Amino acid sequence: MSEGSAARPLGAGLTESGTEFRVWAPNATSAAVVGSFNDWNDHTHPMERQENGVWHAFVPGCQAGAEYRFLLQTPQGPLSRIDPYAREVTSSVGNGVVVNPAFDWEGDAFRIETWNRLVIYELHVGTFGESNGDDERPAGFKSAVRQLGHLRSLGVNAVEIMPVAEFAGDRSWGYNPAHIFAVESAYGGPKAFKSFVRACHRHGIAVILDVVYNHLGPSDLDLWRFDGWSENAGGGIYFYNDWKAETPWGATRPDYGRAEVRRFLLDNALYWLEEFHIDGLRLDATVYIRSVHGPGDHDLAEGCSLLVELNRTISERHPGKLTIAEDLQNHLWITQELSAGGAGFGSQWDARFVHPIRAAVTAPADESRSMGAIADALAVRDHDKAFTRVIYSESHDEVANGKARVPHEINKDDSKGWHAQKRSTLAAALVFTAPGIPMIFQGQEFLEGEWFRDDVPLDWDSSEEFRGLIRLYRDLIALRLDLAGTTRGLRGQFIHIHHLNESDKVLAFRRFEKGGPGDDVVVVANFSHQPRIEYRLGLPQEGVWVIRFNSDWRGYSREFDSPRDPPIHASPDDYDGLTASATLSIPPYAALILSQDDG
Repeated sequence: MSEGSAARPLGAGLTESGTEFRVWAPNATSAAVVGSFNDWNDHTHPMERQENGVWHAFVPGCQAGAEYRFLLQTPQGPLSRIDPYAREVTSSVGNGVVVNPAFDWEGDAFRIETWNRLVIYELHVGTFGESNGDDERPAGFKSAVRQLGHLRSLGVNAVEIMPVAEFAGDRSWGYNPAHIFAVESAYGGPKAFKSFVRACHRHGIAVILDVVYNHLGPSDLDLWRFDGWSENAGGGIYFYNDWKAETPWGATRPDYGRAEVRRFLLDNALYWLEEFHIDGLRLDATVYIRSVHGPGDHDLAEGCSLLVELNRTISERHPGKLTIAEDLQNHLWITQELSAGGAGFGSQWDARFVHPIRAAVTAPADESRSMGAIADALAVRDHDKAFTRVIYSESHDEVANGKARVPHEINKDDSKGWHAQKRSTLAAALVFTAPGIPMIFQGQEFLEGEWFRDDVPLDWDSSEEFRGLIRLYRDLIALRLDLAGTTRGLRGQFIHIHHLNESDKVLAFRRFEKGGPGDDVVVVANFSHQPRIEYRLGLPQEGVWVIRFNSDWRGYSREFDSPRDPPIHASPDDYDGLTASATLSIPPYAALILSQDDG
């Protein structure tokens, strides 16, 4: 819990002899805790008013599993409320549940990788696991655990999971949180989530959790006018009650200027990191925390200071944890270091990458593919650092809301065919070779089609049909992580785009940290349906270069044509501004990755 709350935490705190209950309700005239332990009698356990509008009661003998609510007497009449700090609820409109936070972590001391070694897999708990057959419930944490072997085999070392805080109903993307401390009951609740995190760590996979602080609800929101008070038809003590309340999702922006609300949000961030061993947080739509109306504004000072306080608190108490912002406005302040006056996020989702890359591979005609736009997307560098951005060709936002999966966008009539396979994997090759933290979205590795929906589980049968493409992604990840010791440059800071042929639609770039054999990596991409035979390119050094990856290799798909590529020999020759050159053949819509053996 945040500074000042450790001694007197809000919510239901289990002790050896009973449960402490505390709730902030400054406008209530009296309060009581009611529940299964007192037959819901509002006279049995009245609460005592303490400082700052906090009410307290101790219930002897109240143990884990007990259901409860707060009954508040207010000038607006009696109000029955779910605990804002409830760690578990029976449903979004049900009761709070007293939780024993104890859990056997079995010595878990997992630490997330450094940013340049991360490969993120975004997933939605309700659809990632196998479906429940005729059961109407979504998939949950237990089902997700059964698929972790697939992720470990793939090589990813972090999952970013869409929000799991309790939301209205049983199915949702999760961006409508009703109870931000309660783990979604339809997914299995808090113990199941801890088991999922523990299992991820056993598989060497970090867990990054998506949290939503830019708005709450708007439905099934017990926080609305929590203790009866409100102004201007607003939401009461947890929300702004003026023009600052308005968001694209309703007038439910938390009041970042009120100390108790800031504490509520900061406590929540630390709750996930401390009680659930989460390795990082991704904050949804931070542009609507630092501003009221979003893009173009930076006018909500309390929201800006909240982001700074959140990152400062995490960096001081949990160094090494990663915070990611979904801001999408290319705002340098987001990832600027705290010491330099910035918000202090470790990284942010980068719209400057995804949109040009998707445009390049989904355009119907080759002449519409801009090598210059691709080059610009690859070369983005904020604060002279490579890993302050998360790069991707698919995310939950990019494959829904009127958009679809990349293969579907390429050819909606044949989203499993040659064009869809070739160009979607070309985009993936750039994700794993460009500077940045690479991320893929669930099912991308086996050509999941159409668009993302929260009521349609992944088609795991496709993982067998497209096991060759899964191998393609596995090979890309292995190269990105330099598992063989021949591609260190893909973890490096630097990129040099040395070849850009707009007419032939060929692009080549060098990735490196210090340079030289084992470090220098050259990536060549052909964005044309025409193969480029005996194509000449500059290379950083003379000598033997091994083609480590060819996205057209026939082992990846029956639709592909290339055999294993023999090494090529670069001659000393000033070409493309480099000291050597060689000729090679580049298949249509394909990427090649080349490097030299070290020593």
